[in-house]
This record gives sequence, C-alpha cells and structure tokens, in this order.
Amino acid sequence: MTAETLPRKNVPSTTPAALGLGDRPAKAGPDDPAATHVRVKLDVEIRALLAHEPGTKSGADPEDLHQMRVALRRMRSVLKLSGRLVGPDAEPVRAELGWLGQSLGDVRDYDVLIGHLREVVAEFEVRDQPAARRLVSKFVTERGVAKRRLTRALASPRYASMLQDIGRLARQPATEEADESPQTSADLVAGLAKPHRKLAKAVKVLPADPPDDDLHALRIYGKKLRYAAEMAKPAAKKKQAERIQRLIKATKNFQTVLGEHQDACVAADRMRGVVASVDAEVAFIAGRIAEKELLRRAEVRAVWRDVWAEVDAAAHAVSPRI
Repeated sequence: MTAETLPRKNVPSTTPAALGLGDRPAKAGPDDPAATHVRVKLDVEIRALLAHEPGTKSGADPEDLHQMRVALRRMRSVLKLSGRLVGPDAEPVRAELGWLGQSLGDVRDYDVLIGHLREVVAEFEVRDQPAARRLVSKFVTERGVAKRRLTRALASPRYASMLQDIGRLARQPATEEADESPQTSADLVAGLAKPHRKLAKAVKVLPADPPDDDLHALRIYGKKLRYAAEMAKPAAKKKQAERIQRLIKATKNFQTVLGEHQDACVAADRMRGVVASVDAEVAFIAGRIAEKELLRRAEVRAVWRDVWAEVDAAAHAVSPRI
C-alpha cells in the first residue's frame, strides 16, 4: 500500500467553505457568460458530492453512493464539454474525477446487482431460498472488497487534493480574463447540437439487432446530452428553457430504458460466470435468474427506438439547427 492510499482515520468530511466556496451555491442567468454557468454547475455538483460523502463512507444507504457518483459524472461531463472555459486545469481535474469514478462505479454496480437479485429470488419457491441466499452472499462478499477500495480512496490525500482542485475551478473570479471570442449563454444552448449529433450518428449506424455493447454506448451518449442540457437550461430564455426541460425528461427516460438493458445484460453475464464456481443448487438458481434477465433484455430491445425518437424530437424542438 502506498502512502497515497493509506487511510486517514477520524478525518472529517470536507465542507464547501474549506474549498473556498460561499455559504450557498452560486447562481447564473441568461445574461451571464458561459464560463459563469460552468463554474456554477461545478459549484452545485461539488456540494452534492460532499453532501453524500458521509453516507457513502458509512454505507448505510446505497442511494448516497449513487448520488455521489451522479454528481461526479455530471462534473466530468461539464468539464469534457466546456472545461476549456475555466482554464487549463480542467482536463487534469476531469481525469482525477475518472479515477474516483472507477471506485464508486465498482461498488454501485454491485449495489444494483445485489438489489435486483434479491427482488428476483424473493419470488422463488421456499425450497430454493437457501441456495438463492448463498448466491447473493457471494456477490455481497465481492462488494465488500470493492467498498474497502473505495473507503481507502476517499481517505487518501489524492481525493483531498482533487476536491481542492474542483473548488478552485468552481470559484467565481472577481473579473473574467479577456477572451478574443468569449462564449455567451446562448452558446451553451447551441452547444447541445454536438452531443445530440453524436448520439444521432451512433443510432443511425446500428443494425436492426445491435450488439449489447453498442446499446450501452448509446446510453452514455444520451447521458452526455442530458448533462449538457441541464447546464444549458439556466442559460436559456423561458420558452427555450421549457423545451430544454422536455429534452432533459426525454433523455432521462432514454437512460432509464437502456439502463434496464445494461443491467439485464450484466446480471445474465454474472450468472453465466458464477456457474462453474458454485454447487448444483446455486447453479440452478443462477440459470433461472439468467433466463429472466434475457427476457428483460428482449423487452427493452422492443421499445428503445421509440424512446430514442422522443429524444430526437425534443432535441430538434430546442433549435432547428440541432
């Protein structure tokens, strides 16, 4: 174990004030420059991350870890899309967020899998419950290993340094540096064209029965469009903000549907992978679960293109140029 990953005991959670942020999140409106909106979004999301950090550490409620991960992913998306507006440190910070995101994602994946498996096996016959519990406990043990890695990451100097770096990016400067072509709030709205175009192109090239990995990639593209829309909404005038809200709703639904597909694929693969290392009774349960997951996968594949059509229509309603 390196000095960087050694856990620090009894270290209180960082506060927004410790990062140089105000008592309340900053705000921005349509008349503010694009850079201000980027900083405001970082301000809001770093506060959300910090708010859910104690619950993530304790593990009392998996939702805390989920929301901490969501805040992190939103910050990564903002920095990917518009990080250049807040300076050259944006990309290194985005890379560090990716480091933490891996640890959060590993635990979150187990939380989703374990929660779903418990729901599925609860419907099985009483005689199958002992084997079902043994199957679930296998993944609970694996989750424990991933959670310990996450705990070490959250207690590391690397994490503390990352928070300080985000705080510096989020703080509003007294004056913006001069820029030969400063971006305006309207540019954030126009910027929705790029993530929409990437998503539309990815959909267009898919075959009638696309590979599972390609549908997972679509979900990621959809998530980037949603996060871009969330940042653009405060920068838009009232009518356009309403249209952007419809786009946010449509992309959220798109994420949910393709998320169901991905969860089903992961669960089925996990069941395949576990068969060789368990007894016959547990293998039987794994087979039953895999069959259910493949059915869930098929149900999503029957509807996802209709959900995409709603996203596409909502995006074009925001601006004809999209």
